[in-house]
Amino acid sequence: MHIELDHIVLWVADPIRSAEFYATVLELTPLRLQEFRDGTAPFPSVRVSAGTIIDLAPLPLAAGLNAAGEGTAGHPVNHLCLNLDHDGYLALKDRLAAHGIPVPLTMKDSFGARGHAPETLYFTDPDRNVIEARYYA
Repeated sequence: MHIELDHIVLWVADPIRSAEFYATVLELTPLRLQEFRDGTAPFPSVRVSAGTIIDLAPLPLAAGLNAAGEGTAGHPVNHLCLNLDHDGYLALKDRLAAHGIPVPLTMKDSFGARGHAPETLYFTDPDRNVIEARYYA
């Protein structure tokens, strides 16, 4: 059996602000941003890879998505982790610094889906969602 991550949904206060953050800081491509502005899409997304996106869902949608029982939608996620190549990781560190985005934690030899990563860093988006970025040697 082959399984891949399709998407992650983050609850955000301002989907346009969040899409701009992910486009500017992580250089992810926004999807359906104009459609969201036009009111024809319920939320925008950003593309992580050919097969994976992050949906930037407005908080008011949570009430209608309690599919697994009352109070389940909008449950916080600890963090999401993005794997970059080494040059992309270094460029991200530079962009975080250029935008004044704090990096409160950097770890060495962190374990993940592809084994041990030499270095990882953590930062938050405008809605305080924690993002881990890493590269593998």
